[in-house]
Amino acid sequence: MLYAIFMIDKPGAAVLRDETAAAHRAYMAANTGGMRLGGPLLDTDGTSMIGSMVVGEFADWAAAEAFVAQEPYNRAGLFESVIIRPFKAVVDTAAGHD
Repeated sequence: MLYAIFMIDKPGAAVLRDETAAAHRAYMAANTGGMRLGGPLLDTDGTSMIGSMVVGEFADWAAAEAFVAQEPYNRAGLFESVIIRPFKAVVDTAAGHD
């Protein structure tokens, strides 16, 4: 099943995000199986990173939670909140579905 995961940074955590970015990128590169898309969430200015979002195929809720639990930004304490929700792709041009 697809899950959308929204991970919102704590206010004022840009330095922690920068310090952990290399480990985050390595983790994401090692876990691309089943990933549909992912990237930083941006503030209204369109440039400041305020969190991360992933849409991926996970076996179940527990697998999505386990993915987040091992995510380096999360392990470093970057996130103020994490929301995991089952997701139904109605429009999905990246995967060839419309």
